[in-house]
Amino acid sequence: MHLVNRTFDELSPGETAELRRLITPDDLYVFAAASGNFNPMHLPSADVDGDGKPENVAPGMFVASLISAVLGTVLPGPGTLYRRQSLVFHSRAHAGDDLLCRVQVIGTSEDGSVTLETAVTRPADGTLILSGEAEVLAPRQKFDRDDIEVPGLLVQRHRHFEALVERARQLPPLPVAVICPHDANSLGGALLAGREGVIVPILIGSEPLIRATAEAMGESLDGIEILDMPGDQPAATLGCRLVHDRRAGAVMKGHLHTDDLLKPMLDKTNGLRIGRRFTHVFVMDVPGRPEPVMVTDAAINIAPDLATKVDITQNAIDLALAMGMEPRAGILSAVETVNPAIQSSIDAALLSKMAERGQIRGGFVDGPLAMDNAVDLGAARTKGLQGGVAGKANILVVPGIDAGNMLAKQLSFISHAEGAGLVLGARVPVILNSRADSPMSRLASCAVAALHHAYAGDRK
Repeated sequence: MHLVNRTFDELSPGETAELRRLITPDDLYVFAAASGNFNPMHLPSADVDGDGKPENVAPGMFVASLISAVLGTVLPGPGTLYRRQSLVFHSRAHAGDDLLCRVQVIGTSEDGSVTLETAVTRPADGTLILSGEAEVLAPRQKFDRDDIEVPGLLVQRHRHFEALVERARQLPPLPVAVICPHDANSLGGALLAGREGVIVPILIGSEPLIRATAEAMGESLDGIEILDMPGDQPAATLGCRLVHDRRAGAVMKGHLHTDDLLKPMLDKTNGLRIGRRFTHVFVMDVPGRPEPVMVTDAAINIAPDLATKVDITQNAIDLALAMGMEPRAGILSAVETVNPAIQSSIDAALLSKMAERGQIRGGFVDGPLAMDNAVDLGAARTKGLQGGVAGKANILVVPGIDAGNMLAKQLSFISHAEGAGLVLGARVPVILNSRADSPMSRLASCAVAALHHAYAGDRK
């Protein structure tokens, strides 16, 4: 971080500085932990007035701290010390608000003090949040360094997944055909989701293997339907039949290859096709992000053409709507401008225009966007990018399977994210877990499938 101050001798009345800050739910948790203020009005998960919605009110002193940030880092900058600060609160800010803090020098004194007018507003609607006046001791010595670093913080893992599971619990349990749950991971995930009331598992595969796996795990299968069908593809075919018979509202991958699971589903006569390409979506719970992040397609379509990317984007938008999110799809490329030599940038521009013309529906679509200006408001502003997606994308549409797989695994293993995986574009959602997935990931995958199933049923 590069910081430069304005010394007392350099200051003059009329000088201004400002800072913009998007308030996230994690900011509220961090402020509560640092200040000891656990007022439920200021906690993202608490509902004080009983209307079923958390208040998410940003603490007044947190908003006021933005003034301190401008004074201490910009104007006058490093070396500044507070003497006093008056505050008048005119309105309230909430998690999700993008705030603008502005200070202006209105006077200086021979003792080195500087008086500044201070204000915090919400630019989206012009609301004045607070106003006041600050008196500070300005620095006398020049400061110009670029080696200032502050360690990052990780806040509460699984927060988004826990919310999705809680929403899914409010729905009737979803009957799910679990194909070949012959190992502890796949069987354990299905049984966990069943105990949580999210799904009703129907186990399809070798009954002796299923029972032996359950016994080794110390799990009881009492009351759980088991359909004995040796062989991976025959078991997957039976799962498709249960969907056609309306006995199952989703299919879940067990201990078998993905190709063996999907092949019967692609059968033109008895499969689960509905006219769209099958596409895969990772729903990622990334620490520090204000909502889940979706990565698509990272598992099925290797080098998708434009028509396939249309289905990839539409399927992801539909899933975001099912999860109660405002879909903001960023079409990724290596650049944020169209370059005829980079096919992904051309596809991204076409997808954006197709969304404008109603060929992709239900959400905002913009591209090409590089990864930084897709998810970071500061990077988007630096590049002069505006609109509903740049800096705020919650759906990341990747150019191909290489980029998608690398991105999803980077989020998992470097950013400590948890990932839920679904295949969309079939008659019902297909829960696609990997052997490395945690119990929470498996539970969240079932929850997302239940929400998608309910959303699709409501639209019929």
